[in-house]
Amino acid sequence: MWDLSLGRFRVRWWLEGALAAALGLAVVTVPVLLLWTVTPYPGIGPGVALRTAADLWLLGHGVELVRTDTLSGVPAPVGLTPLLLAVLPAALLYRAARGTGPAAALSILAGYLVVAAGAAAVGTVPYESAARLPLFAGAVTLVAALAAGDGRVGAAGRAAFAGAVACCGVGALLAAGALLSHAGVAQEVFAALTDEWSGRIGLLLLAGALAPNAAVWAASYGLGPGFTLGADSLVGPLAVRGEPALPEFPLLAMAPAGPLDAPWAWAVVALVPAAVVLVVAWFVAHAAVPVRDSRAMADGWWATAGTALLAALGAGLVMGGLAALAGGPLGTAAMAEFGPEPYLVAGATAAWTAALATPVALTLRAWRLRGTRKPREQRILEELRLTPARRSTGGAGWGAGSRRMPGTGR
Repeated sequence: MWDLSLGRFRVRWWLEGALAAALGLAVVTVPVLLLWTVTPYPGIGPGVALRTAADLWLLGHGVELVRTDTLSGVPAPVGLTPLLLAVLPAALLYRAARGTGPAAALSILAGYLVVAAGAAAVGTVPYESAARLPLFAGAVTLVAALAAGDGRVGAAGRAAFAGAVACCGVGALLAAGALLSHAGVAQEVFAALTDEWSGRIGLLLLAGALAPNAAVWAASYGLGPGFTLGADSLVGPLAVRGEPALPEFPLLAMAPAGPLDAPWAWAVVALVPAAVVLVVAWFVAHAAVPVRDSRAMADGWWATAGTALLAALGAGLVMGGLAALAGGPLGTAAMAEFGPEPYLVAGATAAWTAALATPVALTLRAWRLRGTRKPREQRILEELRLTPARRSTGGAGWGAGSRRMPGTGR
């Protein structure tokens, strides 16, 4: 009876993974087919549209495409992933695998990869490049399976993720401001690229899909490493060197022409590391002192500092992964390098966060413990609202427990 139940659960988990992949593929396929219906080129059939949709979905997983219809006849790689295409499959897979155990996560991952293999067979992606998709799906599944932990590792993970989101959010504001300051150039480039309605709609969709990439590029600029716009070029706050090989695209009008010189510009750019530092520190402090002015439930100084350092490492890994997806080649020679360097972005994020978020988190912890005294009855009620794992370990605890029932996915 137990074996039958376990088998049923495994089939259900497998179907959840397959459904997550199918939904993501369908969301990409629908607008591609709609654009195909209004295209002015009669030679493009539905098979080409379906292959294009499959390639775009695979590209959203970090898979590198190869463009064969080049002027030189030499195949050109396209490895820059539109992050908006990556958000949907990551969110669907995360939702399917969140808080599950190892067996459930592996079954969900297997179902997802079966659908992905079918998409790879339909598309034109080289098989050696398609091997990157299991890495993407496996990383998302691993994070999702551990996301419900009540321990200090889970608290550090949530702080790291929130800090990376804040960092990219400020980066998005920087990119938007830079693009608005060069709105005339962006409009001229957009008008020169195409005069067909289907082409303009497709260009707008592509620009929207690459908008999160611009946010990550601007965030890496604010963190210090900057980004490259072609081989042997660098665009950073301290220096702009080389001759960027800028393709004709509206979003690239945001690129600065030189290093920062005005004090107000430095103050604006400094908001990027400030965002990740403050958000990580706030999350760590709240995890260290879950009930304000309750020392019985609070973590000590060393435990809080350890959580902050672990969150710094996690924030660096998240930003490094985003930088790896947000950049890549758009061709050969001068077009072979675009975007930030993942290792530099990860190191800069971890360094900023470890150096500044740790003392800020310790200060916030002390502030939460020196707050206004609450009645003893109210403090007891707030402590009872915490999960049993946190009450038993005191504070966040280093254990990585789960709020879900084992084997149910709930």
